[in-house]
Amino acid sequence: MKILTGLLSLLLLAGCSSHAQTQKESFKAPWDKWYFTFSTPKALPAQVTLVKLLDTDGYGYVFQTIDQPQGDSVGSWGPYNGEGISSFNQAKAPPQMIKFCWDSIIDKKVYETTLFFLSDTQQKMVSSARKVNKPSTPYYFKYLVIGLAPEGRVRVWLQNNGAPDLLQNSTKITTVSGKDLDMCKGETNFPDGYEYSEGMKSFIKDKKYPYGSW
Repeated sequence: MKILTGLLSLLLLAGCSSHAQTQKESFKAPWDKWYFTFSTPKALPAQVTLVKLLDTDGYGYVFQTIDQPQGDSVGSWGPYNGEGISSFNQAKAPPQMIKFCWDSIIDKKVYETTLFFLSDTQQKMVSSARKVNKPSTPYYFKYLVIGLAPEGRVRVWLQNNGAPDLLQNSTKITTVSGKDLDMCKGETNFPDGYEYSEGMKSFIKDKKYPYGSW
């Protein structure tokens, strides 16, 4: 992971609008790090190739070593989609913006997704509850999950203390592909094209694209 300090640096790198500069509120976190992971439906794989993140303290992060998506939802997203602590995907203050490139193997294309987070998500991330299995210990909502599905559909959740994940409806999600790619132009793990595995072929046989409601 490479860390860039300074709001301007990240905005220039990510090609983002001035939207991120409007965030002024400070969020004092009760933890040292928060984590984000990716999830995909069962047998509909994707790979994330590049992530750029801007936190609420104005620090920018660039991730090129990324914990890759894992998931087993079938037909629609399940109630639990996250992996918890990530070895690579972590930051020190809640996110303002995350921009990332991903190969949708099932769609055979590259997508570029930008997430803008509002204060309700950031406030939730610095709040706590009593741990379900250990009431004397606080549970912090510091585990963010990003779901990647066919048609370039993206969802965002916070893991929820053993209860079903909390969908972050306020998050502004923009996804583009093809000629509209900017940061992600040429970013792919499949420069020679995509191939379906036998498991993918078997799973989608006789099913209608996009193989569920995402």
